[in-house]
Amino acid sequence: MRKVEICDYQEEWEELFRQEAEEIKRILGEECVAVHHIGSTAVRGLAAKPVIDLLPVVKNIETVDRFNPKFELLGYEGKGENGLKGRRYFQKGGDLRTHHMHIYENGSGEIYRHLAFRDYLKKHPQEAEKYGTLKKELAMKYPTDIERYIEGKESFVKEMEKRALEEF
Repeated sequence: MRKVEICDYQEEWEELFRQEAEEIKRILGEECVAVHHIGSTAVRGLAAKPVIDLLPVVKNIETVDRFNPKFELLGYEGKGENGLKGRRYFQKGGDLRTHHMHIYENGSGEIYRHLAFRDYLKKHPQEAEKYGTLKKELAMKYPTDIERYIEGKESFVKEMEKRALEEF
C-alpha cells in the first residue's frame, strides 16, 4: 500500500526533469520530437506528489517498444498502453516512484490536453493554489488510499481541464 504524499513545490524538480529529459532524448534519438515536463511538478509553487511527469513526443508510437531495454537500464518499468490507446507508459522508482513517463505520437490530442492543463495552472496561480490545497486535504483524508485520493480530485481536475482547453 503506497502512502499518498503531497509536498510543497521543490525547486529541484525542474532540474530533475531536465536531467531525465536528456537521458530520454539520448535513448530515443531521431525518434524524439520533444520531451515536455507535465503534471503538478511542472508548475512553480504548486503542491504535488514528488513524482516528475515527463511527456516525450515521438514520430511513431509503434517504435517505442524497441527502446524498452534501454529504458529498463535507466530504471523504468514499461507498462505498455496502461489503459490509454496510443500511449506508452513507464514508471521509475518502484513503490517509491520518482518519475512517470507518458509517451505519445506527435499529433496526439493527449499531448495538447496535458500541455493546456499545465499552462492553465501556470497562468492562473489562484486556481493552482486551490488545486494544491485540495490535494493536501485529500492526502490527509486518504493517506494510504491512492484510488480515493484520485477520485477526490477528479471532478476538480475535469472542470479545470475543460477551462484550460477552452482557453488554449
